[in-house]
Amino acid sequence: MQVKVINRSRHALPQYATPGSSGMDLRAALDNSVVLQPMERALIPTGLFIELPAGYEAQIRPRSGMAIKQGITCLNTPGTIDADYRGEIKVILINLSAEPQTIADGDRIAQMVIQQVTQIAWQPVSDIETTERNTAGFGSTGRL
Repeated sequence: MQVKVINRSRHALPQYATPGSSGMDLRAALDNSVVLQPMERALIPTGLFIELPAGYEAQIRPRSGMAIKQGITCLNTPGTIDADYRGEIKVILINLSAEPQTIADGDRIAQMVIQQVTQIAWQPVSDIETTERNTAGFGSTGRL
């Protein structure tokens, strides 16, 4: 599938690292590095603008390497970029470590996964089918 993109960063377009990759790494597009203090969050620009076809979304997800090595993750995860959004892709990062962490221009800050989505139409009813689980909630499927 072809997706139109404007790249206003100094970096190459995101790409799949391997033939089996689901996501593409997004890079920070910064004039100056950003230092995230412990528990501080920041909106980091990527310089990318995309035109997704109707019926698709881009999901923004954390990078596991940043999470384990630096304690940095994405908030609002997965973040959704709707097909009709035309603004710059930006990533909300938070530092969950006990030490200040620096985000520099060109750092790989998140992954972007493109997914097909389906829109639904509600059908109001007075009853819905019961199941074995039925109304059992959080953690209920792990009980013996």
